[in-house]
Amino acid sequence: MASTITEKIIAAHAGQETVRPGQLVEVDVDLALANDITAPLAIEVFRSAGVEKVYAPDRICLVPDHFVPNKDILSAIQVQTTRNFAREQGIDKFFDLDEMGVEHALLPEAGLVLPGDLVIGADSHTCTYGALGAFATGMGSTDLAGIYLTGKTWLRVPETMKFVYKGTPEPYVGGKDLILMTIGDVGVDGARYRAMEFTGPVIDRMSMDQRLTMCNMAIEAGAKNGIIGPDRITRTYADERAGRPYRVFASDPDAGYVSVREYDVTGLEPQVARPHLPENVVGVSQLKDVTIDQVVIGSCTNGRLEDLEVAARILKNRRIKKGMRLIVIPATRKIYAQAMANGWLETFLSAGAVVSTPTCGPCLGGYMGILAPGERSLATTNRNFVGRMGHPTSEVYLASPAVAAASALAGRIVGPMDV
Repeated sequence: MASTITEKIIAAHAGQETVRPGQLVEVDVDLALANDITAPLAIEVFRSAGVEKVYAPDRICLVPDHFVPNKDILSAIQVQTTRNFAREQGIDKFFDLDEMGVEHALLPEAGLVLPGDLVIGADSHTCTYGALGAFATGMGSTDLAGIYLTGKTWLRVPETMKFVYKGTPEPYVGGKDLILMTIGDVGVDGARYRAMEFTGPVIDRMSMDQRLTMCNMAIEAGAKNGIIGPDRITRTYADERAGRPYRVFASDPDAGYVSVREYDVTGLEPQVARPHLPENVVGVSQLKDVTIDQVVIGSCTNGRLEDLEVAARILKNRRIKKGMRLIVIPATRKIYAQAMANGWLETFLSAGAVVSTPTCGPCLGGYMGILAPGERSLATTNRNFVGRMGHPTSEVYLASPAVAAASALAGRIVGPMDV
């Protein structure tokens, strides 16, 4: 029976030949992820079960990244709770400051997620790992505690929507623009509890960094998971990092989809999501009168090496608009070190930016970039809900690193070709 890649991965982890959309199955979990916000809750629920040891410590990953370096006493306690649990349970995949990174950039970089894996994270952007040809989705901390106890969880097999991208993208148009355009088309609930399968010649030519960005924001369309079938680019990326065998799955040519959407992205301009929903998307040329107070380049969506490279290229030998604030946050220590070796950190500093150690920071209104009443920010992050980055009267616009860097120079929202 023909199946999609999502259905095949779920079936393999459920010990079944095939599964169908809507079917309830119990699956083995290859990796269970939590951060400094969600781990303490999972730990509390785990302890309430009266069980002393987790089912499989080698399948658990703990990444403090939301409020680290610790911003206050409460955040310090959260990380302490997570750190102590890792030591007590013999969990080696605990990433402290000396190995830190934003979780959804760190795990692929470290080779902890590989094609064919089934990953559950107590964070909605766990869907990022679908770029590697894995099934990855977010659940609550209580669900994660159940995985700590049993190594398993249950799923309802999602229907799959297929998105086909054709044409030739314009310069500076990449994964962030394509996913924003797609969310603008289907809406924030247009893929609710469905798999979003991204394919087509444009995807085939995309780097892994760009693919990770696209799958990262599948949840912004309500999806259960985003996924891209593994190819040569995937295998090269995985083989450089893999410390274990992995299995590649692919959708059958005659697999069933609940819908198929095709986009010709030729001529598409950089996209921007206006407040206060990721679906509120327009081309950048429609927003040139929108002034901004702050720009943030980073996060699990766009804090990777290619993101910093394009920003540095635009900012080279230039200075941001007087009165602007530009915050650059490399997503992992490795990315930070490479950016420093490439001279990009000096470029950012010379342009007037501040550069942070890896952290989620302002993305969720955590710290290091909170907006005051009435302030407006353009960010490479993934959500722009009311109060997401600070005061409820503040506003957040979402865009690519190219648009972010250009807008920091102009003091208003512009595309890279405008500067």
